[in-house]
Amino acid sequence: MSLNIMADYILGIESSCDDTSAAVIRDGYLLSNVIASQQVHKDFGGVVPELASRAHEKNIVPVVSQALDKAGIKASDLTAIAFTRGPGLLGSLLVGTSFAKALGIALDIPVIMVNHLQGHILAGFVKQEGKENRQPSFPYLCLLVSGGNSQIVKVNGPLDFEILGQTIDDAVGEAFDKCSKMMGLGYPGGPVIDRLAKEGDPDRFVFAKPQIPGLDYSFSGVKTSLLYFVRDEMAKDPDFLEKNKEDICASFQKTLIDILMSKLVKAARITGIKDITIGGGVSANSGLRSRVEAEGRKRGWNTFLPEFKFTTDNAAMIAVAGWFRYLAGERTPLDVAPVSRIADY
Repeated sequence: MSLNIMADYILGIESSCDDTSAAVIRDGYLLSNVIASQQVHKDFGGVVPELASRAHEKNIVPVVSQALDKAGIKASDLTAIAFTRGPGLLGSLLVGTSFAKALGIALDIPVIMVNHLQGHILAGFVKQEGKENRQPSFPYLCLLVSGGNSQIVKVNGPLDFEILGQTIDDAVGEAFDKCSKMMGLGYPGGPVIDRLAKEGDPDRFVFAKPQIPGLDYSFSGVKTSLLYFVRDEMAKDPDFLEKNKEDICASFQKTLIDILMSKLVKAARITGIKDITIGGGVSANSGLRSRVEAEGRKRGWNTFLPEFKFTTDNAAMIAVAGWFRYLAGERTPLDVAPVSRIADY
């Protein structure tokens, strides 16, 4: 029996890094969200682009098929296909882009390119049956934090984004990963440091906080501060790192969160905006989530924290961002190519 032809069924495809993901939404409500993660990169301490793209080629057909099955629809029921154009690893993006265009041609339906970062920013608009589905009001501020980006974005509408501040060097997620690797704690570093930080004293050690004007960030100096600190202490006691890793992680994490929050508080004060969201992989960090909620209570913010399943790279956020663009009449030509970097929004 034919499904309701008035409904918009959007298939989202996300392949910007090392997760192959497909999701289906119906008029903004999530029907399925399937993610195939790649474990091979842990042996190398980071994502290997060639291995990532090969894994995407292997995973994308079964992942899309599973997403359609879980949504209870057929490919022929789809209204449009949203895909991540960038930023990300070019080989990985190419797999998702090519598949989306090929499926769009086969089904004779439009394809819609999505900026991966906009997907993270709009993840809070993915609605789920049986849940409260609180959503921020426009304009709102989003602290976008991940392995590749650290930005404060003013979101004026689902297609209108304004970057108020961003990192001038490293992203905060990169700082977590590199310092975890330096301390021999493993990859990805963010979850490891977050777990150890819960057992440590965040005020025991002090690391450098860069003084950057405006709303921009810098995290390279914090990494250097930690590196020299550990080097000097281990010269005195070779077991210093092992004996103090919980306190080091707690103090390092607190420093990063202090830097992030100082600029977010400043942005909220300058703009007068009270609706505050966070997004990106680092938005899963328990310390950051607690601080955002605490500052919200203190300053009268309306805070919106994404569910953990929407903090990592996922196709649900791509689908909902694509749906907004579909409603606005946007369609992507089939000759569009993926891009590893996107200059702006």
